[in-house]
Amino acid sequence: MNADIRKILVLGASGLIGRFLTDDLRGRGFRVVGVARRLSASQKAGALDLELPLMSMDAAAMARLLRDHGIGLVVNCVGVLQDGPGSDTAAVHREFVARLLQAIRESRLAIRLVHISIPGAAETDATAFSTTKREAERLIADSGLPYTILRPGFVVALAAYGGSAMLRSVAALPIDLSPAERLTPFQPVAMEDIAATIAWLAARDPGAANAVTWDLMQEQPVTLGDVIDQFREVFGTGKWWRIVMPAFLLDLGARLGDLTSLLGWKPPMRTTAIAELRRGVSGSPAGWMAATGIIPKTIGQMAGKRVATIQDKWFARLFPIKALMIASLVLFWVVSGFIVLVISYDAAAGILRSHGFPPALVAPITVGTSLMDMTIGVLIAFRRTSAFGLVAGIIALLGYLVGAAILTPDLWIEPLGALVKTGPAVVLMLVALLTLDNR
Repeated sequence: MNADIRKILVLGASGLIGRFLTDDLRGRGFRVVGVARRLSASQKAGALDLELPLMSMDAAAMARLLRDHGIGLVVNCVGVLQDGPGSDTAAVHREFVARLLQAIRESRLAIRLVHISIPGAAETDATAFSTTKREAERLIADSGLPYTILRPGFVVALAAYGGSAMLRSVAALPIDLSPAERLTPFQPVAMEDIAATIAWLAARDPGAANAVTWDLMQEQPVTLGDVIDQFREVFGTGKWWRIVMPAFLLDLGARLGDLTSLLGWKPPMRTTAIAELRRGVSGSPAGWMAATGIIPKTIGQMAGKRVATIQDKWFARLFPIKALMIASLVLFWVVSGFIVLVISYDAAAGILRSHGFPPALVAPITVGTSLMDMTIGVLIAFRRTSAFGLVAGIIALLGYLVGAAILTPDLWIEPLGALVKTGPAVVLMLVALLTLDNR
């Protein structure tokens, strides 16, 4: 075996597939360099976990990276679901791959490229996500470099991001998809089978299994409904009564997801995700199985090999609620500030006057606190500043409570209990803050 082949570069090492591959291959004895634009604190296992601006690196910089680490196999897991602020499917799927191919040539190393793509036929590609993925495949096939393209089905792993988290939520809650959507072909693949395939390739020279494209998925055809039902068995929700979500509600949720992506959020329910879900996941794993000898796990073996823990249940049930928490807190702060500033200014100012506040301070305090509330709501709305906004909101509410206790203690026994209700709002913001992490 060529010793260089055991040196692996995983691009996109912070994602669902990339992170698992990085950790799994290291456990198998491979020297793995994991690279991502940003890694969470828990993903930084050592000096070989690197944060690099992949999308802005030119071919020369990538070639240096390959040479510096003596890479023999590159696994490209980089991808984005949909165009939006900070996300460009063409730049990520096509232009980045073009630079990567050039970098492999310039490195003058015997490197095999393993590219993670998507299943399906080119004629059924209908989104920017799928068409740019297919363009990357064509670039790789025409490059003349050693390559293997892997097309995983619906990936099932212990961790759950994006679409996999969304389907687990459907399974864990009393909701269901329409009959037509449940019948969509949806062949899954175990994350362990993907890792085993990479390990099999890494143990062979680049000339072996070269210029091939494999579908990685269970052999037996199943539907989206079958996958969800299997997760329901794991969660113990199989016999629950359910509300069927009409198609228009799913479409509305996707449109709202697109809007929130303009604020920097990356919700799993967006128009591309729903379009790809309705397209389905299908293929033939025969070539992959014959070449590697791997017998893919079935959905029953993937999802049913262990009983769901309380962590699994909480995550699946809270995952869709997280969006509602953020949205409600944004409305809470923006609307409350707007009402005081525009609609009920005289009443709010009257409360301060009735409690002996100096007349010169009444207007500045009323206007200032209203603007502060609205600003906190706007900060929470944007993903980049959401954590800061939530912390600021908690501090502001605690300040209101302390100030009211000192200056206007009679408001604590006000019939509608406005101040008493502030405590649960603080707790809700704390929960939102603690669930902001995506991975």
